[in-house]
Amino acid sequence: MIRVALADDQALLRLAMRTLIDCEPDLELVGEAEDGAAALDLVAARRPNVLLLDIRMPRLDGLEVLRRLDGPTRVIVLTTFELDEYVFEALRAGASGFLTKDAEPAELLRAIRVVAAGDSLLSPAVTRRVIERFGAAPGAAPPLRVHPDLHLLTEREREIVGWVATGLSNDEIAAGLVVSPATVRTHVSRALIKLGARDRAQLVVIAYQSGVPLPR
Repeated sequence: MIRVALADDQALLRLAMRTLIDCEPDLELVGEAEDGAAALDLVAARRPNVLLLDIRMPRLDGLEVLRRLDGPTRVIVLTTFELDEYVFEALRAGASGFLTKDAEPAELLRAIRVVAAGDSLLSPAVTRRVIERFGAAPGAAPPLRVHPDLHLLTEREREIVGWVATGLSNDEIAAGLVVSPATVRTHVSRALIKLGARDRAQLVVIAYQSGVPLPR
């Protein structure tokens, strides 16, 4: 059973998600919060596997909630727009992925299961646009902060990290490099271990902050 918590200040949205989750035999909604402070209390009390977290809430916003979370709960950030200005900051603060609030019900359910299984949820189109937005204007991107263990990666592993940073799946990367998906999975796993990254979302942040070249 996947334990899910929901933090959003819109009562109607919480009702819709509660109804959706309650219909799934492998999902259990263990609590709801309507502001960031309540979300922290909820996670501490109920220890959900996955927290669906609105990025813009009263008292504490989603970014501050992410920074204060401590524990195994994995977070899917909910945004109103695909290019929410806080998406990259949310990934950097520890989110495992993001969804827009108008996502299809099946997409939301899949997202919960994917993140609960230990993977990350990255939309290639949105990830690319987030990166492009931060690199579009002079001074828009934060200064490089090269990961101290980046030098441990082989040339191929560094190349794969660049591909991961575009939001593509292992199968899509394999097709682009003309290798097997198993080969890509091996390189991704080794990169995760060497860089101490929890999931692919953190690889995106490391790649961007370290200036790892992205495929053209």
